Amino acid sequence: MDDDEWPASGPSSTKAALQPLPPSSPPTASTILPEGQASYRAAERRLVRKLDLHIIPLVMSLYLFSFLDRVNIGNARLYSLEKDLGLSPTEFQVAVSILFVTYLALEVPSNLVLKLFTPRRWLATIVTAWGLVATLSALVKSYGGLVACRLLLGALEAGLFPGLNVYLTLFYTKRELALRVGYLFVSAAAAGALGGLLAYGIGHLDGARGLHGWRWILLIEGLPAVVLGIVTAVALPNDARDAYFLDAQDKALMEARRRAEFGPFALPSWASTRCCTASQPSSLPSSTTSTSAAAAAYMATAVISDRLQLRGVFCVVFGVISSVGYAVLLADAPPSVHYFACFLVACGLYVVVGLPLAWLPNNSPRYGKRTTATGLQLTLGNVSGILAAFVYPKPDAPRYIRGHAVTLAMVAMGVLIYAFLWLWYCRENRRRANGKLSEVHRRMKDDELEQLGDDSPHYRYTT
Repeated sequence: MDDDEWPASGPSSTKAALQPLPPSSPPTASTILPEGQASYRAAERRLVRKLDLHIIPLVMSLYLFSFLDRVNIGNARLYSLEKDLGLSPTEFQVAVSILFVTYLALEVPSNLVLKLFTPRRWLATIVTAWGLVATLSALVKSYGGLVACRLLLGALEAGLFPGLNVYLTLFYTKRELALRVGYLFVSAAAAGALGGLLAYGIGHLDGARGLHGWRWILLIEGLPAVVLGIVTAVALPNDARDAYFLDAQDKALMEARRRAEFGPFALPSWASTRCCTASQPSSLPSSTTSTSAAAAAYMATAVISDRLQLRGVFCVVFGVISSVGYAVLLADAPPSVHYFACFLVACGLYVVVGLPLAWLPNNSPRYGKRTTATGLQLTLGNVSGILAAFVYPKPDAPRYIRGHAVTLAMVAMGVLIYAFLWLWYCRENRRRANGKLSEVHRRMKDDELEQLGDDSPHYRYTT
């Protein structure tokens, strides 16, 4: 295995923890499961349940409070934040949006740092640090102080989602990943609902100890991240070999799964595909009413997509659904029809944004490519956080014709690109299946072909 596939070596590196078993004796179902025990698939199901029990709750909690600390400034606004700091509406909007400047700039660099250090150390560090920044934001006394805190918060939170996305690929196969990424979407939806409820309850502390409600909101909602950072430093395993909850048999099974996933004899239906990052459409200016339906649509689609190992077709279909929704919003129709269109838009966008977050890692068997590409994917997608304020300005309310038209064009472009990729990778898989090995490839050993990653003639793309 080459250095590009796992992080650089060192006492604290993931490479040291994830060093595979010697190629001469790769684990198989027969060596993992003693005769007379449950089948390989039954053992695998038990393993996945263990992973879900020990990894997913912590990962979901991290992303939930990341999202909450990023957006709670909106709830704080309702409790005298602007008045206390003397902010104009424009200054408040700048304070909200400026977080994305450092957030976008540091997503890729943060994932590169993740490659150099263990996930546990890096994620624990940024979680604890942003929790402290979010908590201490309650003490700001000026516009400049608020902007500085938002910039720092964006810089620290930038590495979480791309880092978690890569982290999940260390444990889950292509048939399991989309659903686990979906759990992060559920966390974001839960944070939106939880944030409002928490703000309402904490707002009753307005005036306690001489502090206005907005300060209490930022103070109390920032503290859980500090606690989670400490928990992460103790409880988050770096990888399968480092997982305290896996026994030797489980770890051998994890290695067998990895080799089946990326090795030269992987099943064609387990192959992966490159993900399109050219189109990350923005959402409606306010989509609270349709969030639950959209999250449910994504989770159901993720389960089916994982089982069928199809990504492109779902991106195309739900992209068309979202485009239809935007077209209806542009039309002169009754409010009830526009309301239904909001559900079409939200359900479509959740899928066309969410599935590619599993599609891209599926394409990238090499660790270095995976970390860089995932960070770049999310950087491009999060540009919408800056563009939204300009595409959906308040004077355009309530129809937001310009914003819907621009977003419709972006979604439609995304549908065309997804369709092209889907068809191209189907064609490439057929070509590789029917083709003969070149002279160069024939001279290479199996482990050398494996190290070629998606350039290997044995590799198949998920379509």
